[in-house]
Amino acid sequence: MLFGWDPTMVVLIPALVLAFYAQSKVRSTFARYSRVTLANPVTGAQAARRILDDAGLSDVRIERIGGQLADHYDPRKRVLRLSGEVHDYPSVAAVGVAAHEAGHAIQHQHGYVPLAFRNAIVPVAQFGSNAAFILFLAGFFFQATGLMDLGILLFGAAVLFQVVTLPVEYNASGRALAILADNGTVTTRERQGVREVLNAAALTYLAAALMAVLQLVRLLLLRGSRRD
Repeated sequence: MLFGWDPTMVVLIPALVLAFYAQSKVRSTFARYSRVTLANPVTGAQAARRILDDAGLSDVRIERIGGQLADHYDPRKRVLRLSGEVHDYPSVAAVGVAAHEAGHAIQHQHGYVPLAFRNAIVPVAQFGSNAAFILFLAGFFFQATGLMDLGILLFGAAVLFQVVTLPVEYNASGRALAILADNGTVTTRERQGVREVLNAAALTYLAAALMAVLQLVRLLLLRGSRRD
């Protein structure tokens, strides 16, 4: 079975457990440090603007967007988008997230190879993620192993995207912590809070990568049950 429960579903249990924990951890940690106001009360947007300007990225715009924890850097339009709870507030959590996203802009400026590679494979990964299961399911039910193999190959691109995302995100967090310490935006004690926020967020990327890898393992197991 592919719909509902089948024996290969047990492969996904570690990733499901980690994903549940990661979501809970990131929300609770962000909420906790959202209530901690900086000794030097600058908002997330102000902190990001300072980081970008100091890096020679005055042409990168900062936009306020809706949604919760929807913050991201758009390398195509060179725009850093911050949610209201990050953009508008002078909290440890807000400044940590804003600095992390500014870190992506600096990665882009410096031609950071994992980021460039991830950006390059986005179209293939998106197509692979959408088409892989359709092809695999068709091949599974009609016993067309060629379609199953094609689905697995396409899903592999999505897995690669998730795996490459890990060094990109961890590097951006490392840059954020170093920059905030160097420019005096946060105190030593506040930096520990920033570290906890960013470490919690990193768990969500780790969970996504693990889920993708284990889903690929599951597809390979199902493919093995359909011998040529």
